[in-house]
Amino acid sequence: MTAEFREGWFHSHDGLRLYYRDYGDRTGARTPLLCLSGLTRNSNDFHEFALRHAPTRRVICLDYRGRGRSAHDPNPMHYEVPVYLDDIQHLLAVTHIRRVIVVGTSLGGIIAMALGATIPTLLAGVVLNDIGPDVKEDGRQRIAGYVGQAVQVPDWNAAITHLRKGYAAAFPVLDDAGWQRMARGTFTETATGKGLTLAYDLNISVALREQAKQPLPDLWPLFRSLRPLPVLALRGALSDILTADTFIRMKREHAGMIAVTVPDIGHVPMLDEPAAETAIDAFLTDL
Repeated sequence: MTAEFREGWFHSHDGLRLYYRDYGDRTGARTPLLCLSGLTRNSNDFHEFALRHAPTRRVICLDYRGRGRSAHDPNPMHYEVPVYLDDIQHLLAVTHIRRVIVVGTSLGGIIAMALGATIPTLLAGVVLNDIGPDVKEDGRQRIAGYVGQAVQVPDWNAAITHLRKGYAAAFPVLDDAGWQRMARGTFTETATGKGLTLAYDLNISVALREQAKQPLPDLWPLFRSLRPLPVLALRGALSDILTADTFIRMKREHAGMIAVTVPDIGHVPMLDEPAAETAIDAFLTDL
């Protein structure tokens, strides 16, 4: 436990020890936020976001299996959405949470849509961060191409240099503090304490590359399951995952959806951009 959040652990149905962060007042009256990260990311990505909202509501940030401080799965084919859904149900059971607003970044947004189809009574609202029912193919292949490649660097400065090299086009105006935050969510100290390595199980790539060989399943029915709910969708203006055309169609399919484009950023907005913060604060006002 830190002064900023409580650390929690629980066991999945198949015995993996999974980690989460718990911010804010557990007995507060407002609907909690459940923050779900991108494919290779973890709870650290939401730290500043959670601190911003913890004074008014509880915020839960999960490390999926194989990410961050959660155990790795010995069967890499378990790194898939149905298994994550089961893990989330266990998380909500141990935290005694019956209703949430999901803030889903990339993969986390796909999981949010799946929750809308499978456990609709769980959701009080959804924030989709640079994800929709259609995923641009070149962006999908870009992700499949780098996930699972081992990276080891000697220190945090080298980690930041590595990230700038690979992601400068997606984050052209990100400041030094932003790159530092990204590095903290990307790398972790090695078991020997010498240098840094990626903070996820490289075997995530096994299932991902099998999936990348096939067309994506039709996710529009999952998205339509969110029609009864308040939805805020954010899109990075430079995104190679969520296209402007898909964003327009999402608004047609869900007339009540609030659609906000975050300027000067690709996949994905970090949620501390002025446009993102303003939109999220307004969206959460009555939820």
